[in-house]
Amino acid sequence: MTEKLDNLMGGRWVAGTGAGTPLFDPVLGTELVRVDATGLDLRAGFAYAREQGGAALRAMSYRERAGLLAAVVKLLQSRRDDYYAIALANSGTVKTDSAVDIDGAIYTLSTYAKLGESLGDRAFLLDGEPARLASGPTREPVFQSQHVLVPTRGLALFINAFNFPGWGLWEKAAPALLSGVPVVVKPATATAWLTQRMVRDVVEAGVLPPGALSVVCGSAVGLLDALEPFDVVSFTGSAQTAALVRSHPAVTQRSVRVNIEADSVNSALLLPGADATSEAFDLLASEVAREMTQKSGQKCTAIRRVFVPESLYEAAAQAIAARLARVTVGNPRNEAVRMGALVNRAQLASVHDGLAHLRAQAEVLHDGATHALVDADPQVACCIGPTLLGTRSAAGSDTGDRVHDTEVFGPVATLLPYRDRDHAVQLVRRGHGSLVVSVFGSDAGALALAALELAPFHGRVHIVSPDVAAHHTGHGNVMPQSLHGGPGRAGGGEELGGARALNFYHRRTAVQAGTAALALLAHPAP
Repeated sequence: MTEKLDNLMGGRWVAGTGAGTPLFDPVLGTELVRVDATGLDLRAGFAYAREQGGAALRAMSYRERAGLLAAVVKLLQSRRDDYYAIALANSGTVKTDSAVDIDGAIYTLSTYAKLGESLGDRAFLLDGEPARLASGPTREPVFQSQHVLVPTRGLALFINAFNFPGWGLWEKAAPALLSGVPVVVKPATATAWLTQRMVRDVVEAGVLPPGALSVVCGSAVGLLDALEPFDVVSFTGSAQTAALVRSHPAVTQRSVRVNIEADSVNSALLLPGADATSEAFDLLASEVAREMTQKSGQKCTAIRRVFVPESLYEAAAQAIAARLARVTVGNPRNEAVRMGALVNRAQLASVHDGLAHLRAQAEVLHDGATHALVDADPQVACCIGPTLLGTRSAAGSDTGDRVHDTEVFGPVATLLPYRDRDHAVQLVRRGHGSLVVSVFGSDAGALALAALELAPFHGRVHIVSPDVAAHHTGHGNVMPQSLHGGPGRAGGGEELGGARALNFYHRRTAVQAGTAALALLAHPAP
Protein backbone atom coordinates (compact mmCIF):
# COMPACT_ATOMS: atom_id res chain seq x y z
CA MET A 1 0.00 0.00 0.00
CA THR A 2 1.37 3.40 -1.00
CA GLU A 3 2.13 5.74 1.90
CA LYS A 4 -0.52 8.38 2.56
CA LEU A 5 0.84 11.73 3.72
CA ASP A 6 -0.53 13.07 6.99
CA ASN A 7 -1.90 16.57 7.48
CA LEU A 8 -0.86 18.80 10.38
CA MET A 9 -3.89 20.37 12.04
CA GLY A 10 -4.34 21.52 15.63
CA GLY A 11 -0.74 20.66 16.42
CA ARG A 12 -1.27 16.97 15.51
CA TRP A 13 -0.50 14.85 12.48
CA VAL A 14 -3.83 13.62 11.15
CA ALA A 15 -4.53 11.17 8.34
CA GLY A 16 -7.41 11.85 5.99
CA THR A 17 -10.26 9.37 6.15
CA GLY A 18 -10.49 8.82 2.39
CA ALA A 19 -8.55 6.63 -0.02
CA GLY A 20 -6.42 9.57 -1.11
CA THR A 21 -5.23 10.97 -4.42
CA PRO A 22 -2.10 9.31 -5.84
CA LEU A 23 0.95 11.35 -6.86
CA PHE A 24 3.01 9.97 -9.73
CA ASP A 25 6.54 10.16 -11.05
CA PRO A 26 5.95 12.19 -14.25
CA VAL A 27 8.74 10.37 -16.09
CA LEU A 28 8.40 6.76 -14.95
CA GLY A 29 4.67 6.82 -14.23
CA THR A 30 5.06 5.04 -10.88
CA GLU A 31 2.85 5.91 -7.92
CA LEU A 32 4.79 7.66 -5.16
CA VAL A 33 2.51 8.66 -2.27
CA ARG A 34 -1.11 9.60 -1.68
CA VAL A 35 -2.63 12.75 -0.22
CA ASP A 36 -5.98 13.13 1.47
CA ALA A 37 -7.60 15.82 3.62
CA THR A 38 -10.99 14.15 4.03
CA GLY A 39 -12.52 14.49 7.48
CA LEU A 40 -10.24 17.21 8.88
CA ASP A 41 -11.73 19.53 11.50
CA LEU A 42 -10.54 22.71 9.78
CA ARG A 43 -12.30 25.14 12.10
CA ALA A 44 -10.71 23.61 15.18
CA GLY A 45 -7.33 23.42 13.47
CA PHE A 46 -7.50 27.04 12.37
CA ALA A 47 -8.56 28.12 15.87
CA TYR A 48 -5.54 26.32 17.34
CA ALA A 49 -3.23 28.10 14.89
CA ARG A 50 -4.66 31.51 15.78
CA GLU A 51 -4.82 30.99 19.53
CA GLN A 52 -1.71 28.92 20.18
CA GLY A 53 0.64 29.55 17.27
CA GLY A 54 -0.28 33.22 16.90
CA ALA A 55 0.03 34.00 20.59
CA ALA A 56 3.42 32.29 20.83
CA LEU A 57 4.78 34.14 17.80
CA ARG A 58 3.48 37.54 18.94
CA ALA A 59 5.12 37.05 22.33
CA MET A 60 8.45 37.27 20.53
CA SER A 61 10.17 40.30 19.03
CA TYR A 62 11.07 40.59 15.36
CA ARG A 63 14.65 39.71 16.24
CA GLU A 64 13.53 36.55 18.05
CA ARG A 65 11.30 35.49 15.19
CA ALA A 66 14.20 36.12 12.82
CA GLY A 67 16.13 33.60 14.89
CA LEU A 68 13.38 31.06 14.19
CA LEU A 69 13.76 31.64 10.45
CA ALA A 70 17.52 31.22 10.74
CA ALA A 71 16.98 27.90 12.52
CA VAL A 72 14.60 26.79 9.74
CA VAL A 73 17.31 27.66 7.20
CA LYS A 74 19.86 25.46 8.98
CA LEU A 75 17.42 22.57 9.15
CA LEU A 76 16.43 22.79 5.48
CA GLN A 77 20.07 23.00 4.46
CA SER A 78 20.80 19.81 6.38
CA ARG A 79 18.02 17.96 4.48
CA ARG A 80 18.69 19.31 0.97
CA ASP A 81 19.53 15.89 -0.47
CA ASP A 82 16.15 14.53 0.66
CA TYR A 83 14.33 17.44 -0.96
CA TYR A 84 16.24 17.05 -4.22
CA ALA A 85 15.26 13.38 -4.32
CA ILE A 86 11.58 14.23 -3.83
CA ALA A 87 11.71 16.95 -6.51
CA LEU A 88 13.34 14.53 -8.95
CA ALA A 89 10.69 11.88 -8.35
CA ASN A 90 7.55 14.02 -8.00
CA SER A 91 8.28 17.05 -10.21
CA GLY A 92 10.56 15.41 -12.77
CA THR A 93 13.07 18.26 -12.63
CA VAL A 94 16.76 18.24 -13.42
CA LYS A 95 19.03 19.24 -10.54
CA THR A 96 19.51 22.85 -11.65
CA ASP A 97 15.74 23.30 -11.88
CA SER A 98 15.20 21.73 -8.46
CA ALA A 99 17.72 24.23 -7.12
CA VAL A 100 15.54 27.13 -8.24
CA ASP A 101 12.81 25.79 -5.97
CA ILE A 102 14.75 24.37 -3.03
CA ASP A 103 17.79 26.62 -2.79
CA GLY A 104 15.63 29.58 -3.78
CA ALA A 105 13.44 28.83 -0.77
CA ILE A 106 16.44 28.67 1.56
CA TYR A 107 17.88 31.92 0.18
CA THR A 108 14.56 33.72 0.64
CA LEU A 109 14.30 32.50 4.22
CA SER A 110 17.86 33.66 4.88
CA THR A 111 17.08 37.09 3.48
CA TYR A 112 14.10 37.52 5.81
CA ALA A 113 16.06 36.21 8.77
CA LYS A 114 18.61 38.98 8.18
CA LEU A 115 15.86 41.56 7.70
CA GLY A 116 14.19 40.53 10.96
CA GLU A 117 17.46 40.88 12.83
CA SER A 118 17.65 44.49 11.67
CA LEU A 119 14.15 45.21 13.05
CA GLY A 120 15.36 44.60 16.58
CA ASP A 121 13.46 43.81 19.75
CA ARG A 122 10.23 45.60 18.92
CA ALA A 123 6.74 44.10 18.99
CA PHE A 124 5.33 46.41 16.31
CA LEU A 125 6.53 48.75 13.54
CA LEU A 126 6.18 52.49 13.02
CA ASP A 127 4.84 53.65 9.68
CA GLY A 128 6.15 57.09 8.81
CA GLU A 129 6.65 60.10 11.03
CA PRO A 130 4.13 61.72 13.41
CA ALA A 131 1.76 64.21 11.79
CA ARG A 132 0.81 67.33 13.74
CA LEU A 133 -2.91 67.65 14.51
CA ALA A 134 -2.84 70.48 17.07
CA SER A 135 -0.26 72.89 18.52
CA GLY A 136 0.16 74.53 21.87
CA PRO A 137 0.73 78.22 22.68
CA THR A 138 4.38 77.91 21.65
CA ARG A 139 3.37 76.36 18.35
CA GLU A 140 4.94 73.11 19.46
CA PRO A 141 2.89 70.01 18.59
CA VAL A 142 0.83 68.72 21.51
CA PHE A 143 -1.50 66.31 19.70
CA GLN A 144 -0.29 64.19 16.79
CA SER A 145 -1.07 61.15 14.68
CA GLN A 146 1.37 58.25 14.37
CA HIS A 147 0.63 55.26 12.15
CA VAL A 148 1.70 51.89 13.52
CA LEU A 149 1.81 48.40 12.04
CA VAL A 150 0.78 45.58 14.37
CA PRO A 151 0.60 41.85 13.52
CA THR A 152 -2.86 40.76 12.45
CA ARG A 153 -4.60 38.56 15.03
CA GLY A 154 -5.55 35.92 12.48
CA LEU A 155 -3.74 33.29 10.46
CA ALA A 156 -2.23 33.27 6.98
CA LEU A 157 -3.69 30.67 4.58
CA PHE A 158 -1.56 29.88 1.53
CA ILE A 159 -3.15 28.09 -1.42
CA ASN A 160 -0.16 27.36 -3.62
CA ALA A 161 0.60 26.27 -7.18
CA PHE A 162 2.25 23.00 -8.23
CA ASN A 163 5.37 24.42 -9.85
CA PHE A 164 7.22 25.60 -6.72
CA PRO A 165 6.32 23.35 -3.77
CA GLY A 166 9.38 24.49 -1.80
CA TRP A 167 9.85 28.15 -2.66
CA GLY A 168 6.09 28.70 -2.88
CA LEU A 169 5.78 27.77 0.79
CA TRP A 170 8.71 29.68 2.20
CA GLU A 171 8.55 32.88 0.14
CA LYS A 172 5.14 33.45 1.76
CA ALA A 173 5.83 31.88 5.16
CA ALA A 174 9.05 33.80 5.81
CA PRO A 175 7.43 37.27 6.01
CA ALA A 176 4.32 35.86 7.69
CA LEU A 177 6.22 34.15 10.49
CA LEU A 178 8.56 37.12 10.86
CA SER A 179 5.46 39.30 11.26
CA GLY A 180 4.15 37.04 14.03
CA VAL A 181 1.36 35.38 12.02
CA PRO A 182 0.81 31.59 12.02
CA VAL A 183 0.72 29.81 8.67
CA VAL A 184 -1.56 27.17 7.17
CA VAL A 185 -0.34 25.97 3.77
CA LYS A 186 -2.40 24.08 1.21
CA PRO A 187 0.06 22.92 -1.47
CA ALA A 188 -1.14 21.94 -4.92
CA THR A 189 -2.05 18.27 -4.84
CA ALA A 190 0.22 17.19 -7.70
CA THR A 191 3.45 18.12 -5.91
CA ALA A 192 2.36 18.27 -2.25
CA TRP A 193 5.00 15.77 -1.16
CA LEU A 194 7.90 18.24 -0.97
CA THR A 195 5.87 20.85 0.90
CA GLN A 196 4.61 18.27 3.39
CA ARG A 197 8.12 16.88 3.98
CA MET A 198 9.57 20.34 4.64
CA VAL A 199 6.77 21.13 7.10
CA ARG A 200 7.19 17.76 8.80
CA ASP A 201 10.93 18.22 9.20
CA VAL A 202 10.58 21.70 10.68
CA VAL A 203 7.73 20.77 13.03
CA GLU A 204 9.28 17.53 14.26
CA ALA A 205 12.55 19.34 14.97
CA GLY A 206 10.64 21.71 17.27
CA VAL A 207 12.02 24.77 15.51
CA LEU A 208 8.71 26.68 15.60
CA PRO A 209 6.13 27.04 18.38
CA PRO A 210 3.19 24.57 18.18
CA GLY A 211 0.51 25.90 15.83
CA ALA A 212 2.84 28.28 14.01
CA LEU A 213 2.92 26.07 10.89
CA SER A 214 0.23 23.68 9.61
CA VAL A 215 -0.28 21.83 6.33
CA VAL A 216 -3.33 20.46 4.51
CA CYS A 217 -2.62 17.97 1.71
CA GLY A 218 -5.44 17.17 -0.67
CA SER A 219 -8.69 18.95 -1.44
CA ALA A 220 -9.11 22.64 -0.65
CA VAL A 221 -12.83 22.17 0.07
CA GLY A 222 -13.82 24.03 3.24
CA LEU A 223 -10.58 25.97 3.68
CA LEU A 224 -12.07 29.37 2.88
CA ASP A 225 -15.20 28.59 4.90
CA ALA A 226 -13.05 28.32 8.03
CA LEU A 227 -11.51 31.79 7.66
CA GLU A 228 -12.37 34.64 10.02
CA PRO A 229 -12.19 38.44 9.62
CA PHE A 230 -8.57 38.97 10.71
CA ASP A 231 -7.17 36.10 8.63
CA VAL A 232 -5.36 36.65 5.34
CA VAL A 233 -5.24 34.40 2.30
CA SER A 234 -2.60 34.29 -0.43
CA PHE A 235 -3.45 32.40 -3.62
CA THR A 236 -1.22 31.41 -6.53
CA GLY A 237 -2.84 29.74 -9.53
CA SER A 238 -5.28 30.21 -12.36
CA ALA A 239 -7.41 33.30 -12.92
CA GLN A 240 -10.54 31.14 -12.84
CA THR A 241 -9.80 29.82 -9.34
CA ALA A 242 -8.68 33.28 -8.25
CA ALA A 243 -12.13 34.59 -9.17
CA LEU A 244 -13.70 31.95 -6.92
CA VAL A 245 -11.45 33.02 -4.05
CA ARG A 246 -12.35 36.68 -4.52
CA SER A 247 -16.07 35.92 -4.60
CA HIS A 248 -16.10 33.72 -1.49
CA PRO A 249 -18.09 35.04 1.52
CA ALA A 250 -14.91 35.05 3.60
CA VAL A 251 -13.68 37.84 1.33
CA THR A 252 -16.92 39.59 0.35
CA GLN A 253 -18.64 39.45 3.76
CA ARG A 254 -15.93 38.90 6.38
CA SER A 255 -13.34 41.14 4.67
CA VAL A 256 -10.54 38.58 4.78
CA ARG A 257 -7.56 40.22 3.13
CA VAL A 258 -6.55 38.44 -0.09
CA ASN A 259 -3.45 38.47 -2.28
CA ILE A 260 -3.66 36.93 -5.76
CA GLU A 261 -1.01 35.86 -8.23
CA ALA A 262 -2.69 34.58 -11.39
CA ASP A 263 -2.02 34.04 -15.10
CA SER A 264 0.66 36.14 -16.78
CA VAL A 265 1.76 36.43 -20.41
CA ASN A 266 5.22 37.85 -19.67
CA SER A 267 7.37 39.50 -22.31
CA ALA A 268 10.91 40.06 -23.50
CA LEU A 269 11.51 43.17 -25.61
CA LEU A 270 14.54 44.00 -27.75
CA LEU A 271 14.61 47.78 -28.24
CA PRO A 272 15.27 49.37 -31.65
CA GLY A 273 18.90 50.07 -32.44
CA ALA A 274 20.25 46.55 -32.00
CA ASP A 275 21.30 44.33 -34.87
CA ALA A 276 21.89 40.60 -35.16
CA THR A 277 25.57 41.00 -34.25
CA SER A 278 24.97 43.11 -31.13
CA GLU A 279 25.46 41.86 -27.60
CA ALA A 280 21.93 42.93 -26.66
CA PHE A 281 20.52 40.67 -29.41
CA ASP A 282 22.57 37.73 -28.16
CA LEU A 283 21.52 38.38 -24.56
CA LEU A 284 17.86 38.31 -25.61
CA ALA A 285 18.19 35.05 -27.53
CA SER A 286 20.01 33.35 -24.64
CA GLU A 287 17.54 34.53 -21.99
CA VAL A 288 14.52 33.50 -24.04
CA ALA A 289 15.88 29.99 -24.57
CA ARG A 290 16.76 29.67 -20.89
CA GLU A 291 13.37 30.88 -19.71
CA MET A 292 11.53 28.58 -22.11
CA THR A 293 13.33 25.49 -20.81
CA GLN A 294 13.98 26.14 -17.11
CA LYS A 295 11.54 23.95 -15.14
CA SER A 296 10.16 22.96 -18.56
CA GLY A 297 8.59 26.41 -18.84
CA GLN A 298 6.44 25.78 -15.76
CA LYS A 299 7.10 29.16 -14.16
CA CYS A 300 4.61 31.95 -13.65
CA THR A 301 7.40 34.35 -14.62
CA ALA A 302 8.54 32.55 -17.79
CA ILE A 303 8.81 34.49 -21.06
CA ARG A 304 5.75 33.82 -23.24
CA ARG A 305 6.04 36.63 -25.83
CA VAL A 306 9.25 37.88 -27.48
CA PHE A 307 9.18 41.25 -29.27
CA VAL A 308 11.86 42.21 -31.80
CA PRO A 309 12.11 44.79 -34.61
CA GLU A 310 10.52 43.48 -37.79
CA SER A 311 13.87 43.54 -39.58
CA LEU A 312 15.33 41.12 -37.00
CA TYR A 313 12.52 38.57 -37.00
CA GLU A 314 14.31 35.94 -39.12
CA ALA A 315 17.61 36.38 -37.30
CA ALA A 316 15.94 36.11 -33.89
CA ALA A 317 13.98 33.04 -34.95
CA GLN A 318 17.19 31.33 -36.05
CA ALA A 319 19.20 32.37 -32.99
CA ILE A 320 16.59 31.20 -30.48
CA ALA A 321 15.80 28.00 -32.39
CA ALA A 322 19.50 27.12 -32.57
CA ARG A 323 19.74 27.30 -28.79
CA LEU A 324 16.57 25.30 -28.28
CA ALA A 325 17.78 22.59 -30.65
CA ARG A 326 20.68 21.84 -28.28
CA VAL A 327 18.37 21.12 -25.33
CA THR A 328 18.15 17.43 -24.41
CA VAL A 329 14.78 16.39 -23.01
CA GLY A 330 13.82 13.34 -20.99
CA ASN A 331 14.59 11.52 -17.77
CA PRO A 332 16.33 13.91 -15.34
CA ARG A 333 18.19 10.94 -13.84
CA ASN A 334 20.31 10.90 -17.01
CA GLU A 335 23.14 13.42 -16.71
CA ALA A 336 22.85 14.25 -20.40
CA VAL A 337 19.31 15.59 -19.94
CA ARG A 338 18.93 19.36 -19.58
CA MET A 339 15.12 19.61 -19.42
CA GLY A 340 12.88 17.22 -17.50
CA ALA A 341 9.15 16.65 -17.48
CA LEU A 342 5.93 18.52 -17.06
CA VAL A 343 4.36 17.73 -13.71
CA ASN A 344 1.68 15.25 -14.88
CA ARG A 345 -0.40 14.00 -17.79
CA ALA A 346 -3.03 16.68 -17.26
CA GLN A 347 -0.42 19.40 -17.75
CA LEU A 348 0.98 17.63 -20.79
CA ALA A 349 -2.49 17.56 -22.35
CA SER A 350 -2.98 21.23 -21.44
CA VAL A 351 0.26 22.21 -23.20
CA HIS A 352 -0.69 20.26 -26.31
CA ASP A 353 -4.09 21.95 -26.32
CA GLY A 354 -2.52 25.38 -25.82
CA LEU A 355 -0.08 24.81 -28.67
CA ALA A 356 -2.91 23.86 -31.02
CA HIS A 357 -4.76 27.01 -29.97
CA LEU A 358 -1.77 29.26 -30.69
CA ARG A 359 -0.81 27.53 -33.94
CA ALA A 360 -4.05 28.72 -35.48
CA GLN A 361 -2.49 32.21 -35.54
CA ALA A 362 1.26 31.49 -35.55
CA GLU A 363 3.82 29.47 -37.45
CA VAL A 364 6.19 26.94 -35.90
CA LEU A 365 9.77 28.20 -35.81
CA HIS A 366 11.16 25.37 -33.72
CA ASP A 367 9.13 22.21 -33.20
CA GLY A 368 9.41 20.51 -29.83
CA ALA A 369 8.36 17.26 -31.47
CA THR A 370 11.82 17.05 -33.07
CA HIS A 371 13.38 16.33 -29.67
CA ALA A 372 13.76 12.60 -29.11
CA LEU A 373 13.31 11.78 -25.42
CA VAL A 374 16.37 10.51 -23.56
CA ASP A 375 15.79 7.49 -21.29
CA ALA A 376 12.05 8.09 -21.27
CA ASP A 377 9.08 6.31 -22.81
CA PRO A 378 6.99 8.88 -24.73
CA GLN A 379 3.89 6.81 -23.98
CA VAL A 380 4.46 7.26 -20.23
CA ALA A 381 6.68 10.28 -19.61
CA CYS A 382 5.13 13.75 -19.37
CA CYS A 383 7.91 15.24 -21.48
CA ILE A 384 7.68 17.66 -24.39
CA GLY A 385 10.36 19.52 -26.28
CA PRO A 386 10.53 23.34 -26.38
CA THR A 387 8.46 24.96 -29.13
CA LEU A 388 8.98 28.44 -30.55
CA LEU A 389 6.11 29.95 -32.53
CA GLY A 390 6.03 33.21 -34.45
CA THR A 391 3.99 35.68 -36.48
CA ARG A 392 6.01 36.66 -39.53
CA SER A 393 4.74 40.23 -39.91
CA ALA A 394 4.04 43.16 -37.60
CA ALA A 395 0.48 43.06 -38.90
CA GLY A 396 0.23 39.50 -37.61
CA SER A 397 1.36 40.73 -34.19
CA ASP A 398 -1.64 43.07 -34.26
CA THR A 399 -4.27 40.62 -35.47
CA GLY A 400 -3.15 37.55 -33.53
CA ASP A 401 -5.12 38.01 -30.33
CA ARG A 402 -4.44 34.50 -29.02
CA VAL A 403 -0.72 35.08 -28.55
CA HIS A 404 -1.48 38.02 -26.25
CA ASP A 405 -4.28 36.32 -24.33
CA THR A 406 -3.10 32.72 -23.92
CA GLU A 407 -0.51 31.46 -21.45
CA VAL A 408 0.66 27.96 -22.32
CA PHE A 409 2.21 26.76 -19.07
CA GLY A 410 5.12 24.86 -20.57
CA PRO A 411 8.18 25.30 -22.82
CA VAL A 412 6.38 27.50 -25.34
CA ALA A 413 6.93 31.09 -26.48
CA THR A 414 5.90 33.22 -29.47
CA LEU A 415 8.18 35.57 -31.43
CA LEU A 416 6.42 38.79 -32.47
CA PRO A 417 7.84 41.49 -34.75
CA TYR A 418 7.02 45.18 -34.28
CA ARG A 419 7.22 48.24 -36.53
CA ASP A 420 8.64 50.86 -34.17
CA ARG A 421 9.12 51.57 -30.49
CA ASP A 422 5.59 52.85 -29.87
CA HIS A 423 4.16 49.78 -31.58
CA ALA A 424 6.31 47.55 -29.36
CA VAL A 425 5.04 49.16 -26.15
CA GLN A 426 1.46 48.89 -27.44
CA LEU A 427 1.91 45.17 -28.13
CA VAL A 428 3.47 44.46 -24.73
CA ARG A 429 0.51 46.17 -23.06
CA ARG A 430 -1.87 43.74 -24.74
CA GLY A 431 -0.90 41.21 -22.10
CA HIS A 432 -3.31 43.15 -19.83
CA GLY A 433 -0.92 43.13 -16.90
CA SER A 434 2.00 40.79 -16.27
CA LEU A 435 4.41 39.77 -13.54
CA VAL A 436 7.56 40.76 -15.42
CA VAL A 437 8.91 42.18 -18.65
CA SER A 438 12.57 42.10 -19.65
CA VAL A 439 13.91 44.89 -21.83
CA PHE A 440 17.14 44.39 -23.79
CA GLY A 441 19.27 47.16 -25.27
CA SER A 442 22.47 49.18 -24.98
CA ASP A 443 21.26 52.77 -24.65
CA ALA A 444 20.81 53.58 -20.95
CA GLY A 445 18.44 56.46 -21.67
CA ALA A 446 16.20 54.37 -23.91
CA LEU A 447 16.17 51.55 -21.38
CA ALA A 448 15.21 53.87 -18.52
CA LEU A 449 12.42 55.46 -20.57
CA ALA A 450 11.06 52.05 -21.57
CA ALA A 451 11.10 50.95 -17.92
CA LEU A 452 8.85 53.85 -16.90
CA GLU A 453 6.52 53.34 -19.85
CA LEU A 454 6.09 49.65 -19.05
CA ALA A 455 6.02 49.95 -15.25
CA PRO A 456 2.23 50.58 -14.93
CA PHE A 457 1.54 47.22 -16.58
CA HIS A 458 4.06 45.02 -14.76
CA GLY A 459 5.09 44.05 -11.26
CA ARG A 460 8.75 44.02 -12.27
CA VAL A 461 10.73 45.51 -15.16
CA HIS A 462 14.02 43.66 -15.70
CA ILE A 463 16.57 45.69 -17.69
CA VAL A 464 19.38 43.78 -19.42
CA SER A 465 22.27 45.61 -21.08
CA PRO A 466 25.80 44.49 -21.95
CA ASP A 467 27.26 46.06 -18.79
CA VAL A 468 25.18 43.74 -16.57
CA ALA A 469 25.39 40.65 -18.81
CA ALA A 470 27.31 38.67 -16.19
CA HIS A 471 25.47 40.09 -13.19
CA HIS A 472 21.73 40.33 -13.82
CA THR A 473 19.65 37.85 -11.82
CA GLY A 474 17.51 36.58 -14.70
CA HIS A 475 14.12 37.41 -16.13
CA GLY A 476 12.26 34.68 -14.29
CA ASN A 477 14.14 34.56 -10.99
CA VAL A 478 12.05 36.04 -8.18
CA MET A 479 14.42 37.77 -5.76
CA PRO A 480 13.18 38.48 -2.22
CA GLN A 481 14.47 42.05 -2.40
CA SER A 482 12.11 42.87 -5.29
CA LEU A 483 8.33 42.82 -5.53
CA HIS A 484 6.68 39.73 -6.98
CA GLY A 485 3.20 40.18 -8.40
CA GLY A 486 1.56 42.21 -11.11
CA PRO A 487 -1.50 44.24 -12.08
CA GLY A 488 -4.47 43.25 -14.21
CA ARG A 489 -4.67 39.63 -15.31
CA ALA A 490 -1.56 38.87 -13.19
CA GLY A 491 -3.80 39.14 -10.13
CA GLY A 492 -3.14 42.61 -8.76
CA GLY A 493 -1.12 41.26 -5.84
CA GLU A 494 2.23 41.97 -4.25
CA GLU A 495 4.62 39.63 -2.46
CA LEU A 496 8.21 39.98 -1.25
CA GLY A 497 9.93 43.29 -1.98
CA GLY A 498 12.02 43.15 1.19
CA ALA A 499 10.24 44.70 4.18
CA ARG A 500 7.21 45.52 2.00
CA ALA A 501 6.10 41.88 2.30
CA LEU A 502 5.43 42.40 6.00
CA ASN A 503 2.64 44.90 5.26
CA PHE A 504 0.26 42.15 4.17
CA TYR A 505 0.52 40.49 7.57
CA HIS A 506 0.14 43.67 9.64
CA ARG A 507 -2.77 46.02 10.35
CA ARG A 508 -2.08 49.71 9.93
CA THR A 509 -3.64 51.88 12.64
CA ALA A 510 -3.46 55.60 13.33
CA VAL A 511 -2.70 56.38 16.98
CA GLN A 512 -3.74 59.94 17.86
CA ALA A 513 -2.23 61.08 21.14
CA GLY A 514 -0.16 63.61 22.95
CA THR A 515 3.47 64.01 22.04
CA ALA A 516 4.70 62.32 25.23
CA ALA A 517 2.66 59.19 24.63
CA LEU A 518 3.73 58.99 21.00
CA ALA A 519 7.35 59.33 22.07
CA LEU A 520 6.95 56.10 24.03
CA LEU A 521 5.72 54.39 20.86
CA ALA A 522 8.88 55.41 19.07
CA HIS A 523 11.10 54.43 22.02
CA PRO A 524 9.19 51.93 24.19
CA ALA A 525 10.45 51.21 27.67
CA PRO A 526 12.46 47.96 27.97
